[in-house]
Amino acid sequence: MQDFTLLCFLAVALSACVQSALPPPCDSEIYCRGPILHQVQNAKLYDDDKFFVDMKLKETPDIVSSAFRNLSLEFPEGILPPAELQKFLNMYFEKPGTEFETWTPPDWHEKPKFLGGIADLELRAWAEKIHLLWKSLGRKIHSSVKDQPELYSQIYTPHPVVVPGGRFRELYYWDSYWVINGLLLSEMTQTAYGMIQNFLYLVDRYGFVPNGGRIYYERRSQPPFLTLMVESYYQATKDKEFLRAALPTLEREYVFWMQNRSVAVRANGAEYKLNRYHVEVGLPRPESYTDDLELAEGLSDEGKEQLWMDLKAGAESGWDFTSRWYIDSDGHNNGTLGSTRTSQIVPTDLNALLCLSEKTLASFHRILGDGDSAAQYEQAAARRLQAIEAVLWDAERGAWFDFNLVTNSKHFEFYPSNMAPVWAQCYSQPAMGEKAVQYLKRSGALQFPNGVPTSLRESGQQWDYPNAWPPLQHMLIHGLSQLPSEEAKQLASDLAQRWIKTNWLAYEKYDGMFEKYDVNGDGKPGGGGEYEVQLGFGWTNGVALQLLDQYGATLTSGSGHVSSSLLPPLVISAALMLQ
Repeated sequence: MQDFTLLCFLAVALSACVQSALPPPCDSEIYCRGPILHQVQNAKLYDDDKFFVDMKLKETPDIVSSAFRNLSLEFPEGILPPAELQKFLNMYFEKPGTEFETWTPPDWHEKPKFLGGIADLELRAWAEKIHLLWKSLGRKIHSSVKDQPELYSQIYTPHPVVVPGGRFRELYYWDSYWVINGLLLSEMTQTAYGMIQNFLYLVDRYGFVPNGGRIYYERRSQPPFLTLMVESYYQATKDKEFLRAALPTLEREYVFWMQNRSVAVRANGAEYKLNRYHVEVGLPRPESYTDDLELAEGLSDEGKEQLWMDLKAGAESGWDFTSRWYIDSDGHNNGTLGSTRTSQIVPTDLNALLCLSEKTLASFHRILGDGDSAAQYEQAAARRLQAIEAVLWDAERGAWFDFNLVTNSKHFEFYPSNMAPVWAQCYSQPAMGEKAVQYLKRSGALQFPNGVPTSLRESGQQWDYPNAWPPLQHMLIHGLSQLPSEEAKQLASDLAQRWIKTNWLAYEKYDGMFEKYDVNGDGKPGGGGEYEVQLGFGWTNGVALQLLDQYGATLTSGSGHVSSSLLPPLVISAALMLQ
């Protein structure tokens, strides 16, 4: 009861706590459950299950469902042949995309200032092309989605968005943190503001931010980066009124995570409260329906429900999917995709993120002159720090590790997330950060020429070896760059060079930015998982621009074409003597 009272205090008003109850699961008999979804997806009419659940209805759901029931009576056991299903879809559905109207960000302009800090002329020209991609990724939701929401799986939001790209046609939660940081570098403050307002709108509607902008995502979130988005915007604008207006909604989201995604963990004779991913909807994911059905074949009804809940929790983590979430029948971090038990793992990176969010919420209250509320969040961050070090820190290995709730033990496999507290600056002794650098050097993860892999296990899943993902590279590099030692800072610079090189080479080969890359090939896109690698790509663009901004004076494409305006005078003199 004390925890609940404290959470209500932190949320400012009792109403925020009352309204933080989970919404019901998506009840659409077309997009989330029911015979139309089941038959269409099982017929495999489209290469990607997401295609169908993104289609628009031409008639109301009642009319479409009634027509399908009547049609089903004409066939044995009510199962329509694929050709009849396709006719039905052609009659009652439109292809995805009609939910958007043409929109170009009005605040885009050609020459944002950060471009001038990139010394390598080829990288500077490339950065201009990345900056241009914001135009192609901009989307505005059509007003008909607001007026007739029952015809769409699209969730209406009031402002335009920048989407990831490819099959990801709508807004996504944690992707948008790196997108927004890239937009702010591109001086597209209005677009970034609108995106943040959309997320605040979603929290006010649902109590949390859904995984993405579709109704089939309504019961799962993603890593909660909204507070850090607001921090990025505030640092760029110093707009206190924006901060004051956003803060109650940020606190409401925090309450959601503490009420619905927390778990008690015992360690060293004491009990600690930490957070996990956990989605209590035991149905296949509509956008990956047949994958989930096939994976659960042969399980009991209870086993199927548990697997589907844990797959949704894996999607909530953003790491969908990975051996990181495997727990086999013996309780060990082994198995296959069917061994996914995300809800039974306490993730290091989620708790580091929430630790940073607590510290950031405290800073917001101090900025706005509310010392009492700031102290409450500082105490919450201190409690979490204590819990992280009691449960997740391993002094012998010098890093933080996910905790298995089945065996009450740590998972010692390498993942970049083992370094997340360095990024969040959520550790109590300076020596811990330097120990983590040595852990990283010993791990074997630095031996690859094109980035740090997501794990060292080749499972065939996309969040494993040999794939490297932009957000993980940025968190790792940024964390190392904040450490005081020159060794850590140099390592950050070296990793930035590797990552920019592979992104640039891929752009040269394919004229595009990918969502992930292969650590073993210069410019080779990543692979594996449930779908083909996607072009676009929102967070890849944002991370590349941030690294080009931070390390632009030293990064190179390898061409040797460098702007003399950014070279020190002695280097210019030496260059002239060599001509």
